[in-house]
Amino acid sequence: MQTLPNPVGANAFLLSLSTDPTIQRRKTRPVRVGDVTIGGSYPVVVQSMINEDTLDIEGSVAAIRRLHEIGCEIVRVTVPSLAHAYALAEIKQKLLATYQAVPLVADVHHNGMKIALEVAKHVDKVRINPGLYVFEKPKTDRTEYTQAEFDEIGERIRETLEPLVVSLRDQGKAMRIGVNHGSLAERMLFTYGDTPEGMVESALECIRICESLDFHNLVISLKASRVPVMLAAYRLLAQRMNALGMEYPLHLGVTEAGDGEYGRIKSTAGIGTLLAEGIGDTIRVSLTEAPEKEIPVCYSILQALGLRKTMVEYVACPSCGRTLFNLEEVLHQVREATKHLTGLDIAVMGCIVNGPGEMADADYGYVGKQPGYISLYRGKEEIKKVPESQGVQELINLIKADDRWVDP
Repeated sequence: MQTLPNPVGANAFLLSLSTDPTIQRRKTRPVRVGDVTIGGSYPVVVQSMINEDTLDIEGSVAAIRRLHEIGCEIVRVTVPSLAHAYALAEIKQKLLATYQAVPLVADVHHNGMKIALEVAKHVDKVRINPGLYVFEKPKTDRTEYTQAEFDEIGERIRETLEPLVVSLRDQGKAMRIGVNHGSLAERMLFTYGDTPEGMVESALECIRICESLDFHNLVISLKASRVPVMLAAYRLLAQRMNALGMEYPLHLGVTEAGDGEYGRIKSTAGIGTLLAEGIGDTIRVSLTEAPEKEIPVCYSILQALGLRKTMVEYVACPSCGRTLFNLEEVLHQVREATKHLTGLDIAVMGCIVNGPGEMADADYGYVGKQPGYISLYRGKEEIKKVPESQGVQELINLIKADDRWVDP
């Protein structure tokens, strides 16, 4: 006989989900990067990376400043040589002299011990890729990887990584262990395959080296260009770290997401899904566009999930035959007039049927009530009815009357 689900139990479960809609973030240790903290109870941090060659001092300073001024909280720069590391010292000094201190991360790749040790003096965090930091030349004729070979390479990684770890530890700075799906080391690929498990094991190997040297200012990332791989890797890492008692914050991103609408959707699908599960402490949306275009996407993801509130939240119905004005046009007018504000919820609803109910949580509402007129609401309370031609200005006046308006 078929057993039917218990409706009481199901309802109780649904009720338990609905009573606290806020995202419960995974517990992580706080890691300081300049004047910004990743993890702990701090807000999810927004990052990006400049495109300029780090040898271009003026161009790099300008690019870092542009990003920081629009809300990028940590900026990454690439450091492929010692000359670039020395240039970063000048970049940092020029930022201090002409603007302000900006938390900087240096990206160090192939055989970068000397580069990393030099650049660690000038930045707040160093990012290494375990698959490239100690480069393993693949052997096409390999048929097995003995434990001795595996361990021997692991020891070389430790020897190469130790000076950087000690330097960052003694300076009170941070490291990102940044694993990329597309650049896993040969022995990880050979042992675990091209899988999320290989990515996780690569990260854990470096974490254990750092912990053995009493260094814990770590942020971990497991990026992939395919969203399902990225999701599986981060979920597995969070599970493994929880089991091991590790509380390191995670840096989320879909690498090489592309551009345009699909690049944004792809990034949101990966980053937003994990954030909704409580996984993730800092994010970067990687677009094949100007870095400045990444920042609004980051904040939109965070705002949509209720993790940060840095802009106006607009609630608008999709329009239907009951709509009493050009909803798309009016929403555009309201947005243009109020988009510089922060922390407000503004609803633009086409008719009275669903308007007050659907916008119940909004601070202000703009609702079509009869042809040629709209009603303005403060919360659930209707404040006034005005001609449609005066609607946007009267909304502004209402916000001003509540002392919640600031000039653009």
